[in-house]
Amino acid sequence: MRKMSIAAAAAIMLAGAAPAGTQETWPSRPLTMVVPFAAGGPVDVLGRSLAQYLGEVVGRQVVIENVTGAGGMTGSLRVSQAAPDGHTFVLGSIGTHALNQSLYKRPLYNAAIDFAPVALIADVPLILITRKDLPPNDLREFIAYAKANHEKMQYGSGGAGTSAHIGCVMLNQAMGVGVTHIPYRGGGPALVDLIGGRVDYVCNIVSTAVQPIEAKQVKAMATLSRERAAVLPQLATAHEQGLKDFDAYTWNAVFLPKGTPPDVVGKLNAALVKVLDNPTLRQKLEGLGLYVVAPERRTPAYLATFVAGEIDKWAVPIKASGATAD
Repeated sequence: MRKMSIAAAAAIMLAGAAPAGTQETWPSRPLTMVVPFAAGGPVDVLGRSLAQYLGEVVGRQVVIENVTGAGGMTGSLRVSQAAPDGHTFVLGSIGTHALNQSLYKRPLYNAAIDFAPVALIADVPLILITRKDLPPNDLREFIAYAKANHEKMQYGSGGAGTSAHIGCVMLNQAMGVGVTHIPYRGGGPALVDLIGGRVDYVCNIVSTAVQPIEAKQVKAMATLSRERAAVLPQLATAHEQGLKDFDAYTWNAVFLPKGTPPDVVGKLNAALVKVLDNPTLRQKLEGLGLYVVAPERRTPAYLATFVAGEIDKWAVPIKASGATAD
């Protein structure tokens, strides 16, 4: 009995000394995907699509938790402070992991070092849409109208520091106008007010712009990314309509807390890669206007380098514009 007790005690000590994440098979319980924006918005739509297929791949339920605030930083901060065991991760964006680093004097975290990058998911074009009764019918007319009426105009976004906010900041700067920003608690509410005519325009993510454009609830002025969106091939880019080299976009990626064991990061990455290779999901995402990234852009190492580059890239125009979210 005494020998068995010593052996049992030794086993317990060894288990206690084992590195976090190696004591159990991942995942050992349901996963939590934090979507740092409001339910019904474009990131939420993507997150729920991913969650369904990811749950099937890993054999565990993936629970969506919408944690809004501070342009997505509140939800992202929640993940950065979570246990680094691979069970809680955030579906981030250009806003949560690049733009906010320059927009805020004191961002809630360092996006480059406070997370474990897992996988870049998709590139997403932005579309300039206006209320349906705004007089202009294309970007050239819109620029002329904005220059004449900018003091009384308003644009909406899913919150200060989001891609929709900075997309319009850059657009306004390129047009040479100053327009009042109306931040909302998510892209969904901003779109509702645009359709209702309470704001004049939004630089919206293509996935949520297509339906109201097709329903003629809003007017489409331009694709703001460098190339036309596949789901709106008839809509000319800002570059094509006179704003040379204009390029405003967003992207989405998955991040775990800093300190998550590399083997767990690798397992979640492998699961997400399998999800992105599912033809049914790819067709669904591409139907929303999202571009699923190529295999060589899905690795944790690529995402780490990519995020650092995006932070540096966007710091220049943000500081030049004088935009701030504080």
